Amino acid sequence: MKRKLTIMLLALTATLTAGAQNPQKGDYGYLYCHMSDKGQWTAYAVSRDGYHYEDILGGEPIMDPKEHARIEGGQRDAYICRSWDGKGYVMVTTDMNNATTKALGKQSEWDNYGIDLLKSKDLIHWQSVSFDYRQGRQIFSDPETESVYKDWSTINRVWAPQIFWDPNYTWENGERGGYMIYYSMWNRAEEQYDRMYYSYADKSFTRLTQPRLLFDWGYATIDADINLLADGRYHMLIKKEGGKPGIYTATSDHLTQGWGEPVEDDYVSFEGKKKCEGSSAFQLIGDPTWRVAYIQYSDRPKHYRICKADENLRGFHDPVDIEGVTAPQHGSFMRLTKKEYKRLVKWSKSQH
Repeated sequence: MKRKLTIMLLALTATLTAGAQNPQKGDYGYLYCHMSDKGQWTAYAVSRDGYHYEDILGGEPIMDPKEHARIEGGQRDAYICRSWDGKGYVMVTTDMNNATTKALGKQSEWDNYGIDLLKSKDLIHWQSVSFDYRQGRQIFSDPETESVYKDWSTINRVWAPQIFWDPNYTWENGERGGYMIYYSMWNRAEEQYDRMYYSYADKSFTRLTQPRLLFDWGYATIDADINLLADGRYHMLIKKEGGKPGIYTATSDHLTQGWGEPVEDDYVSFEGKKKCEGSSAFQLIGDPTWRVAYIQYSDRPKHYRICKADENLRGFHDPVDIEGVTAPQHGSFMRLTKKEYKRLVKWSKSQH
């Protein structure tokens, strides 16, 4: 009886742990959802092996960025995953268009003001809501709580949002479960550099809580990518600008706190002094080790690389170029079922 109880407790623990991450499904192929380096839109490519891809729609936009990015009309840094119930898909993008710098009176072409939350039932048709952070606390679902900024109108960056499903988050009405949306922000008037923040989106993917600081290491950090590993800990890949630049790893026992300093002796900085960012970790079907994709942006032309890492997201090695993708840039990867894969290929062919 005691042994049976122990097994039941272990099974329950495994179930709870498995729930604290984005749902995984599909053993047929992979979707690479990314910002196109040809323009500021979201593009798709599909693959059977995770390395060799086929563009969907020839690498052209899979949706109209002007329709869904209501602030600047440009979508960057697309991150996609399955919805919390596994019945649909959610995506976040940086709402930004470098071409609007003069029209919007931005101090820098790398400034922007918000993010876009999108949802779909079929990967093809999308609904969205845009959050313009200059409008302040009124755009959030908890406007009465204390804000991280005194003046939201001076915000100048809201960059590279990503999603992590948290079944343990509790809303004020007692409802459980929320999407942790984590991203970097910079308000020049109130802070010295980009820092990592997080908000929570509800199951409808239309409401967002006020940002909270995730951590501050004393220098600029952007492009975080969080995964729950087999060791039961959260592992984050992140580009750090302080000290020795590169893509580093940090760990925590909790999603929203406890992120220690990055591991200094194991980081992505291949091939001399090449600069890289926009990391996205994924696992090949049936393989417990990891692949880490990133844009090597200091190259001319740029190279989008995929390297190998061990089961603990350590020991980065063997970087190679992604193949078959037109203008790959900052993006994310999601496993696909055969039905999903065929649907996207059929859609692509029907548009040409």
